Amino acid sequence: MEILEALQKKKAQGESVISFSLGEPDVAPPESVRKACIEALEDDFTKYTHSQGILELREEISKHYFKKYGVKVDPEQIIVTGGSSPAFLLAFSVLISPGDEIILSNPHYPCYPAFVEYLKGKSSYIKTREEDGFQYCPDMIRKKMNARTKGILVCSPSNPTGTTIADDTLKKIADLTSSKRWVISDEIYHGLTYKGRERSILEFTHRAFVINGFSKAYAMTGYRLGYLIAPKAFMRTLQTLHQNFFISANSFVQKAGIAALKAPESYFENMRKSFDERRRVMLQGVRDLGFSVPVEPTGAFLYFCQCQKIYPKNSEVFS
Repeated sequence: MEILEALQKKKAQGESVISFSLGEPDVAPPESVRKACIEALEDDFTKYTHSQGILELREEISKHYFKKYGVKVDPEQIIVTGGSSPAFLLAFSVLISPGDEIILSNPHYPCYPAFVEYLKGKSSYIKTREEDGFQYCPDMIRKKMNARTKGILVCSPSNPTGTTIADDTLKKIADLTSSKRWVISDEIYHGLTYKGRERSILEFTHRAFVINGFSKAYAMTGYRLGYLIAPKAFMRTLQTLHQNFFISANSFVQKAGIAALKAPESYFENMRKSFDERRRVMLQGVRDLGFSVPVEPTGAFLYFCQCQKIYPKNSEVFS
């Protein structure tokens, strides 16, 4: 965010800037999404909603997970949030007591450890390797677990590597859950996979917290709309936390979410195809410039490049 804000300042000063900061689609969502938001405002649909979100939206999310993954999610297991970040805060709040550990891959999305450590938990890192496609080795996870391990966080397609976890690996990770351990699955980049298909953790286990939203695959970053799918045993506590921290997600934006889920699939498929074309152009381009891209990204819109041959001293300085 600080990089983005610095770029915005440069633009305001008249400088020409290309941003490589936040992961944000440069396309617009379907017109029906914008219209739904406008109509909600014109209809004065601007009051508080149910703290878990509009029932119709939760029902559409439930339908989406059944249609795409074949899993049944009770709308009462869903909390609609102001983007996916509050969903992470809620999930970790019910899982972590001081000193508890969450297993994270390294590299990872930088905000993950921020949530964990804010709640006085500990981030337990597993270094992923190029030869494994920057994905978890379940045996390494098993060795890392201890009595304080509360969860394993997975992100597939991955931020920042753009790789997708293989089905058998997800199954093995799911098998590591127990009465005291859970999987936290970041599924925000689902819908942006270019080889094979992404799988929800809920296809392999119900001992999971799923975080998803509309920012990436629906190109709705500024709408700030996400959701948490959680086991029923945690729902009352999660709802109470959401009521106290956030009251409810924005009412009129929830209407936009309903429109997004009802929009023609062809719109988002065309967007995905456009991103795939750019992915292939970018892959060739960065390699031509001398970067090493050891693992081809097959999801999201992210590249994890090595600049060692170009600038071996310090990647941050190079950036």
